[in-house]
Amino acid sequence: MHKQHDLPPLDALRTFEVAARHLSFTRAAEELFVTQSAVSKQVIALESALATRLFERKTRALALTTAGERLQRATEAAFAELRAAAAELRGGDEPTVTLATTQAFASFWLIPRLADFRRSHPGIDIRISADTRLVDLERGRFDAAVRYLQDRNAPAAALRLFGDTVLPVVSPALLKKTGKPLAKPADLAHHILLVYEDDKQRRPWLSWPVWLEMAGVPDLRPAGSIAFNQYEPSIRAAVDGQGVALASLALVADLLKQGKLVAPLPQRFSNPRSYYLLLADRAATNPAVEPFRQWLARQADPDGPGATP
Repeated sequence: MHKQHDLPPLDALRTFEVAARHLSFTRAAEELFVTQSAVSKQVIALESALATRLFERKTRALALTTAGERLQRATEAAFAELRAAAAELRGGDEPTVTLATTQAFASFWLIPRLADFRRSHPGIDIRISADTRLVDLERGRFDAAVRYLQDRNAPAAALRLFGDTVLPVVSPALLKKTGKPLAKPADLAHHILLVYEDDKQRRPWLSWPVWLEMAGVPDLRPAGSIAFNQYEPSIRAAVDGQGVALASLALVADLLKQGKLVAPLPQRFSNPRSYYLLLADRAATNPAVEPFRQWLARQADPDGPGATP
């Protein structure tokens, strides 16, 4: 006979879901409006209740264990279902588009442009689920998703937003401070490289060894390195002047335009993937989706208001 306490506390599960989505206790605390210590205690209590570790605690980042990945899939689907049910029960709420995408796309490209959508469509709400994993559109109750797909594998009905180019970026303040040259690939030997550790090889084109080989300096040894298990913090570190990062041009275009980053090397390599908007089956019954799709297409248009340089 199952007992009520077989299910862990809802607060702990919610805290885990947010921490697993961000892979950061600090960012989870910011979303939940609690302290980082409170997040850590909730996760430790949950691990104790389940008698298993959910996170691998690394020096500079978190990673999910196999058990953590299993629980994340379950909590993500459960909370998405709860949110959808609550919205349906409220009934009178504003029309809402629920979008799944990556943390990097949301942070660097989408969110800076959302104010424009709100101005032109004040009656439509947007709910963004930013995650490092590929989510199930139907199971997660999403209307749409922006995904980074190989062009040959993109569904015929998907809307291509833009392609991508990979290039090194650095803070102009760091170059000025150190005075070290960065005019050719070999000059990277004078700099600290910010490394995106893609253990599952989801984005091999953002690998420094791959880029250095393509640039003709495969044996280059940098002055040092700082590694991250996610792409977004590597770019944040570059903005903060910690070193040189490999960047997706489509995502850092605004930072380049603002002068927070520069791309001093001429070598830029294209990769076989593009950003696509995919619609779930349920989107056909949501009248708010089509205005959002049209707005996104205009923003991504090379001649549109949100175009990248």
